[in-house]
Amino acid sequence: MTSTGRPPLESDEQSRAHLLNAIGTIEPWDSLEGTHLNTTRQWISSGAPLYRVRKPDVPPMHLVSYFVVLDDTSDRLLLVAHRKAGLWLPTGGHVEPDEDPWATVVRECQEELGIEAIASPLTGGSPFFLTVTDTRGPGVHTDVSLWYLLDADADADTITSYDEEEFSAIRWLTPDQVLAESDDVLDPHMHRFTRKLQRARAARSPRA
Repeated sequence: MTSTGRPPLESDEQSRAHLLNAIGTIEPWDSLEGTHLNTTRQWISSGAPLYRVRKPDVPPMHLVSYFVVLDDTSDRLLLVAHRKAGLWLPTGGHVEPDEDPWATVVRECQEELGIEAIASPLTGGSPFFLTVTDTRGPGVHTDVSLWYLLDADADADTITSYDEEEFSAIRWLTPDQVLAESDDVLDPHMHRFTRKLQRARAARSPRA
């Protein structure tokens, strides 16, 4: 008998309910994120396929987990130069069929940076930001990306290795340095993410 590759109905329903609960924890930064959250809720509830099963664009809309490593000591975050996209992006990867998006973070963090994924105290293991983006280049498709925050363990400067097949370089940048970069060289939502992060960190800091 030929397998369809589809999870059992009960598992699929549970997976979709879990995803809806996860994105329900995200407070939209602006009207665009509100729109993206509504689009994602409708997509998940529609029964459409959620996970990439063939590179680069099958199905044409699928789930991605981004993770942004933060170094609170130096107030910096980590970006990578993605070879195919030609942009500076957070690290991350496609969510495998039936995989929890946080499990994707754990797996990809080890594969791409060689470190353990440690959830930021700001968010724990919940997503912080969500985007719906059409990719650039061959095989254009739509990434529904859940952005997670990670805490750099001990000295962030010890993070020196990375997946050189996917990335050509890594950089630690302060939020102000990210915002000073042109939109043309970053993920198209990187400035919005950074401003949301600045607000969240300011709200956490005790007032003088």
